[in-house]
Amino acid sequence: MKRVMILGQSGSGKSRLARALSDRTGLPAIHLDRFYWAPGWVPRDRPERERMMLEAAQGPRWIIDGNYFSTACTRIARADTVILLDIPVVLRFWRVLRRTATSYGQVRPDLADGCPEHVSMDFWRWVWASRQETRARLGALIAAATPETEIVILRSPGAVRRFLDGQAPRRAAPGARTIPA
Repeated sequence: MKRVMILGQSGSGKSRLARALSDRTGLPAIHLDRFYWAPGWVPRDRPERERMMLEAAQGPRWIIDGNYFSTACTRIARADTVILLDIPVVLRFWRVLRRTATSYGQVRPDLADGCPEHVSMDFWRWVWASRQETRARLGALIAAATPETEIVILRSPGAVRRFLDGQAPRRAAPGARTIPA
């Protein structure tokens, strides 16, 4: 495991898993939200953010968390391991709420400087409205991975803990949708 791509919907725990896996493996954690956002929650110009994301993916060793479908095909082609966090929407909503409450006004380590945690109704609406489309897009992306790519699908906090404890759930074939919870 040298190049790990972590995917999942908002609140699934991508950044937290990236940090924990980085601590365990020594691989550098790269958070794509840091490339997407400029200070003040201003999206960077698309060419600039895509260039930054693709440059990061050219490194020899990394853990990259974030979906950003415009660069996902290049990243998945370089990844030797893809982890999908397929967490239920109710738990994801709870996590976003908790994250907002505990980090309000602070800049989280997975966000760009100058982007303090805040309440955004647009974000909440997007999390709800995009849940089915994003899940389908993530499934299609994983199905397009090469047969050599290790695919791990984690569907619960317990499965994530077991993965981190070295008791990873069985290897899932590309496109597989089940890992014991």
